[in-house]
Amino acid sequence: MRLFVEIVRRSFRRHLTYRAAALAGLVTNFFFGLLRVAVLLALYGSRQEVEGITVAGVITYMALTQAVIAYLSMFGWYDLMQSVYSGEVATDLLKPIGLFTFWLAQDAGRALLNLLLRGVTIMLVFALMFDLTYPQTAVQWLALLLSTILSWLVSFAWRFLVNLPAFWTPNARGIMRFSFVLSWFCSGFLMPLRFLPDWVQRLTALTPFPHMLNTVVEVYLGVLDGPALAQALLLQVAWAVGLVVMGQWALRTAVRRLVVLGG
Repeated sequence: MRLFVEIVRRSFRRHLTYRAAALAGLVTNFFFGLLRVAVLLALYGSRQEVEGITVAGVITYMALTQAVIAYLSMFGWYDLMQSVYSGEVATDLLKPIGLFTFWLAQDAGRALLNLLLRGVTIMLVFALMFDLTYPQTAVQWLALLLSTILSWLVSFAWRFLVNLPAFWTPNARGIMRFSFVLSWFCSGFLMPLRFLPDWVQRLTALTPFPHMLNTVVEVYLGVLDGPALAQALLLQVAWAVGLVVMGQWALRTAVRRLVVLGG
Protein backbone atom coordinates (compact mmCIF):
# COMPACT_ATOMS: atom_id res chain seq x y z
CA MET A 1 0.00 0.00 0.00
CA ARG A 2 2.85 2.38 0.80
CA LEU A 3 4.38 1.81 -2.65
CA PHE A 4 1.00 2.42 -4.30
CA VAL A 5 0.54 5.73 -2.46
CA GLU A 6 4.08 6.81 -3.35
CA ILE A 7 3.47 6.14 -7.05
CA VAL A 8 0.22 8.13 -6.86
CA ARG A 9 2.06 11.03 -5.21
CA ARG A 10 4.87 11.07 -7.77
CA SER A 11 2.42 10.83 -10.66
CA PHE A 12 0.50 13.79 -9.24
CA ARG A 13 3.67 15.86 -8.97
CA ARG A 14 4.84 14.88 -12.46
CA HIS A 15 1.60 15.94 -14.11
CA LEU A 16 1.54 19.12 -12.05
CA THR A 17 4.63 20.32 -13.94
CA TYR A 18 2.63 20.62 -17.19
CA ARG A 19 0.84 23.80 -16.13
CA ALA A 20 0.75 25.39 -19.60
CA ALA A 21 -0.86 22.28 -21.07
CA ALA A 22 -3.39 22.23 -18.24
CA LEU A 23 -4.28 25.88 -18.84
CA ALA A 24 -4.66 25.32 -22.59
CA GLY A 25 -6.88 22.31 -21.95
CA LEU A 26 -8.94 24.28 -19.44
CA VAL A 27 -9.60 27.11 -21.92
CA THR A 28 -10.45 24.64 -24.69
CA ASN A 29 -12.82 22.67 -22.47
CA PHE A 30 -14.61 25.83 -21.39
CA PHE A 31 -14.96 27.16 -24.95
CA PHE A 32 -16.44 23.94 -26.30
CA GLY A 33 -18.61 23.68 -23.21
CA LEU A 34 -20.22 27.01 -24.12
CA LEU A 35 -20.88 25.76 -27.66
CA ARG A 36 -22.50 22.58 -26.33
CA VAL A 37 -24.66 24.60 -23.94
CA ALA A 38 -25.91 26.71 -26.86
CA VAL A 39 -26.80 23.59 -28.88
CA LEU A 40 -28.76 21.97 -26.05
CA LEU A 41 -30.55 25.18 -25.11
CA ALA A 42 -31.69 25.42 -28.73
CA LEU A 43 -33.03 21.87 -28.37
CA TYR A 44 -35.06 22.90 -25.31
CA GLY A 45 -36.57 25.92 -27.02
CA SER A 46 -39.34 27.26 -24.77
CA ARG A 47 -39.57 24.07 -22.70
CA GLN A 48 -38.33 24.18 -19.12
CA GLU A 49 -37.84 20.43 -18.73
CA VAL A 50 -37.06 17.46 -20.98
CA GLU A 51 -37.08 13.86 -19.71
CA GLY A 52 -36.86 15.03 -16.10
CA ILE A 53 -33.89 17.37 -16.71
CA THR A 54 -34.50 21.11 -16.33
CA VAL A 55 -32.76 23.90 -18.23
CA ALA A 56 -30.48 24.52 -15.25
CA GLY A 57 -29.92 20.76 -15.07
CA VAL A 58 -28.83 20.45 -18.69
CA ILE A 59 -26.40 23.37 -18.31
CA THR A 60 -25.04 21.63 -15.23
CA TYR A 61 -24.79 18.43 -17.26
CA MET A 62 -22.64 20.23 -19.83
CA ALA A 63 -20.43 21.72 -17.14
CA LEU A 64 -19.95 18.30 -15.52
CA THR A 65 -19.14 16.48 -18.75
CA GLN A 66 -16.58 19.13 -19.68
CA ALA A 67 -15.13 19.05 -16.16
CA VAL A 68 -14.40 15.30 -16.21
CA ILE A 69 -12.87 15.05 -19.71
CA ALA A 70 -9.33 15.03 -18.35
CA TYR A 71 -10.25 13.19 -15.16
CA LEU A 72 -11.58 10.21 -17.15
CA SER A 73 -9.20 10.62 -20.15
CA MET A 74 -12.23 10.74 -22.43
CA PHE A 75 -10.18 11.58 -25.52
CA GLY A 76 -7.71 8.75 -25.18
CA TRP A 77 -5.08 7.08 -23.03
CA TYR A 78 -2.24 5.30 -24.83
CA ASP A 79 0.43 5.06 -22.11
CA LEU A 80 0.40 1.28 -21.72
CA MET A 81 0.44 0.76 -25.49
CA GLN A 82 3.42 3.07 -25.85
CA SER A 83 5.29 1.28 -23.07
CA VAL A 84 4.79 -2.02 -24.91
CA TYR A 85 6.08 -0.63 -28.21
CA SER A 86 9.06 1.10 -26.59
CA GLY A 87 9.98 -1.98 -24.54
CA GLU A 88 9.60 -0.15 -21.23
CA VAL A 89 6.96 -2.68 -20.23
CA ALA A 90 9.78 -5.18 -19.62
CA THR A 91 11.15 -3.07 -16.75
CA ASP A 92 7.62 -2.37 -15.51
CA LEU A 93 7.04 -6.12 -15.19
CA LEU A 94 10.14 -6.39 -12.97
CA LYS A 95 8.85 -3.82 -10.49
CA PRO A 96 7.76 -5.11 -7.03
CA ILE A 97 4.17 -4.30 -7.92
CA GLY A 98 1.77 -5.79 -10.46
CA LEU A 99 1.55 -4.13 -13.87
CA PHE A 100 -2.16 -3.37 -13.46
CA THR A 101 -1.64 -1.92 -9.97
CA PHE A 102 1.35 0.11 -11.19
CA TRP A 103 -0.68 1.76 -13.96
CA LEU A 104 -3.67 2.14 -11.65
CA ALA A 105 -1.52 4.17 -9.26
CA GLN A 106 -0.06 6.22 -12.10
CA ASP A 107 -3.52 7.01 -13.41
CA ALA A 108 -4.85 7.80 -9.93
CA GLY A 109 -2.29 10.60 -9.54
CA ARG A 110 -3.08 11.94 -13.01
CA ALA A 111 -6.84 11.76 -12.47
CA LEU A 112 -6.71 13.42 -9.05
CA LEU A 113 -4.70 16.35 -10.39
CA ASN A 114 -7.04 16.88 -13.34
CA LEU A 115 -10.11 16.65 -11.13
CA LEU A 116 -8.77 19.36 -8.83
CA LEU A 117 -6.98 21.57 -11.35
CA ARG A 118 -9.34 21.38 -14.32
CA GLY A 119 -12.57 19.81 -13.12
CA VAL A 120 -13.20 22.04 -10.12
CA THR A 121 -12.06 25.15 -12.01
CA ILE A 122 -14.46 24.52 -14.91
CA MET A 123 -17.36 24.01 -12.51
CA LEU A 124 -16.53 27.26 -10.71
CA VAL A 125 -16.33 29.25 -13.94
CA PHE A 126 -19.62 27.81 -15.21
CA ALA A 127 -21.19 28.62 -11.82
CA LEU A 128 -20.19 32.27 -12.27
CA MET A 129 -21.86 32.44 -15.68
CA PHE A 130 -24.93 30.23 -15.28
CA ASP A 131 -27.48 29.19 -12.68
CA LEU A 132 -26.36 25.61 -11.99
CA THR A 133 -28.02 22.97 -9.84
CA TYR A 134 -26.30 21.31 -6.89
CA PRO A 135 -26.82 18.18 -4.76
CA GLN A 136 -29.32 18.97 -2.02
CA THR A 137 -28.65 16.38 0.69
CA ALA A 138 -25.69 14.82 2.46
CA VAL A 139 -26.70 11.43 1.05
CA GLN A 140 -26.59 12.84 -2.47
CA TRP A 141 -23.14 14.35 -1.89
CA LEU A 142 -21.87 11.05 -0.48
CA ALA A 143 -23.34 9.12 -3.40
CA LEU A 144 -21.72 11.60 -5.79
CA LEU A 145 -18.31 11.09 -4.20
CA LEU A 146 -18.62 7.32 -4.38
CA SER A 147 -19.96 7.42 -7.95
CA THR A 148 -17.13 9.71 -9.08
CA ILE A 149 -14.48 7.34 -7.71
CA LEU A 150 -16.20 4.31 -9.23
CA SER A 151 -16.54 6.08 -12.58
CA TRP A 152 -12.78 6.57 -12.68
CA LEU A 153 -12.17 2.94 -11.76
CA VAL A 154 -14.53 1.72 -14.51
CA SER A 155 -12.88 4.11 -16.96
CA PHE A 156 -9.36 3.01 -16.07
CA ALA A 157 -10.18 -0.70 -16.18
CA TRP A 158 -11.69 -0.22 -19.64
CA ARG A 159 -8.75 1.88 -20.88
CA PHE A 160 -6.29 -0.68 -19.56
CA LEU A 161 -8.18 -3.47 -21.30
CA VAL A 162 -8.28 -1.75 -24.71
CA ASN A 163 -4.53 -0.99 -24.47
CA LEU A 164 -3.72 -4.69 -24.21
CA PRO A 165 -4.11 -5.44 -27.97
CA ALA A 166 -0.70 -3.74 -28.25
CA PHE A 167 0.77 -7.08 -27.12
CA TRP A 168 -0.67 -8.75 -30.25
CA THR A 169 -0.53 -6.10 -32.98
CA PRO A 170 2.19 -3.66 -34.13
CA ASN A 171 -0.32 -0.79 -34.10
CA ALA A 172 -3.30 -0.90 -31.75
CA ARG A 173 -4.13 2.79 -32.06
CA GLY A 174 -7.02 2.19 -34.47
CA ILE A 175 -8.69 -0.26 -32.10
CA MET A 176 -8.30 2.14 -29.24
CA ARG A 177 -9.58 5.17 -31.14
CA PHE A 178 -12.71 3.25 -32.10
CA SER A 179 -13.29 2.25 -28.48
CA PHE A 180 -12.94 5.86 -27.29
CA VAL A 181 -15.32 7.22 -29.94
CA LEU A 182 -17.83 4.53 -28.95
CA SER A 183 -17.49 5.55 -25.31
CA TRP A 184 -18.29 9.21 -26.12
CA PHE A 185 -21.70 8.26 -27.44
CA CYS A 186 -22.61 5.43 -25.06
CA SER A 187 -21.43 7.18 -21.89
CA GLY A 188 -23.72 10.17 -22.33
CA PHE A 189 -20.81 12.51 -23.04
CA LEU A 190 -22.23 13.86 -26.29
CA MET A 191 -25.83 14.03 -25.07
CA PRO A 192 -27.77 12.85 -21.99
CA LEU A 193 -28.76 9.24 -22.52
CA ARG A 194 -32.31 10.07 -21.40
CA PHE A 195 -32.73 12.09 -24.60
CA LEU A 196 -32.06 9.05 -26.79
CA PRO A 197 -34.65 6.48 -27.98
CA ASP A 198 -35.51 3.73 -25.51
CA TRP A 199 -33.90 1.00 -27.62
CA VAL A 200 -30.61 2.94 -27.68
CA GLN A 201 -30.75 3.35 -23.91
CA ARG A 202 -31.30 -0.38 -23.50
CA LEU A 203 -28.31 -1.15 -25.70
CA THR A 204 -26.00 1.28 -23.91
CA ALA A 205 -27.12 -0.18 -20.57
CA LEU A 206 -25.47 -3.44 -21.63
CA THR A 207 -22.08 -1.70 -21.83
CA PRO A 208 -19.83 -0.21 -19.12
CA PHE A 209 -19.87 3.25 -20.71
CA PRO A 210 -22.89 4.80 -18.94
CA HIS A 211 -21.23 3.95 -15.62
CA MET A 212 -18.20 6.06 -16.56
CA LEU A 213 -20.11 9.32 -16.90
CA ASN A 214 -23.89 9.20 -17.18
CA THR A 215 -24.34 7.75 -13.68
CA VAL A 216 -22.23 10.50 -12.12
CA VAL A 217 -24.25 13.19 -13.89
CA GLU A 218 -27.61 11.71 -12.89
CA VAL A 219 -26.48 11.30 -9.27
CA TYR A 220 -25.34 14.94 -9.22
CA LEU A 221 -28.58 16.21 -10.75
CA GLY A 222 -30.70 14.17 -8.33
CA VAL A 223 -32.40 12.28 -11.16
CA LEU A 224 -31.56 9.06 -9.32
CA ASP A 225 -32.71 8.49 -5.76
CA GLY A 226 -33.77 5.70 -3.44
CA PRO A 227 -33.59 2.18 -4.96
CA ALA A 228 -32.61 3.58 -8.39
CA LEU A 229 -29.59 5.30 -6.84
CA ALA A 230 -28.50 2.17 -4.98
CA GLN A 231 -28.89 0.09 -8.13
CA ALA A 232 -26.81 2.55 -10.16
CA LEU A 233 -23.96 2.44 -7.63
CA LEU A 234 -24.08 -1.36 -7.45
CA LEU A 235 -23.89 -1.55 -11.25
CA GLN A 236 -20.83 0.68 -11.18
CA VAL A 237 -19.21 -1.65 -8.65
CA ALA A 238 -20.13 -4.70 -10.73
CA TRP A 239 -18.70 -3.25 -13.93
CA ALA A 240 -15.53 -2.10 -12.17
CA VAL A 241 -14.93 -5.58 -10.72
CA GLY A 242 -15.82 -7.28 -14.00
CA LEU A 243 -13.50 -5.14 -16.10
CA VAL A 244 -10.64 -5.51 -13.61
CA VAL A 245 -11.02 -9.31 -13.71
CA MET A 246 -11.13 -9.27 -17.52
CA GLY A 247 -8.07 -7.04 -17.64
CA GLN A 248 -6.09 -9.31 -15.32
CA TRP A 249 -6.99 -12.38 -17.37
CA ALA A 250 -6.10 -10.65 -20.67
CA LEU A 251 -2.85 -9.35 -19.16
CA ARG A 252 -1.70 -12.82 -18.13
CA THR A 253 -2.38 -14.04 -21.67
CA ALA A 254 -0.64 -11.02 -23.19
CA VAL A 255 2.51 -11.29 -21.09
CA ARG A 256 3.06 -14.85 -22.31
CA ARG A 257 3.25 -13.46 -25.84
CA LEU A 258 5.62 -10.62 -25.00
CA VAL A 259 8.99 -10.59 -26.76
CA VAL A 260 11.48 -7.83 -25.95
CA LEU A 261 14.77 -7.63 -27.85
CA GLY A 262 14.31 -11.21 -29.01
CA GLY A 263 14.02 -12.51 -25.43
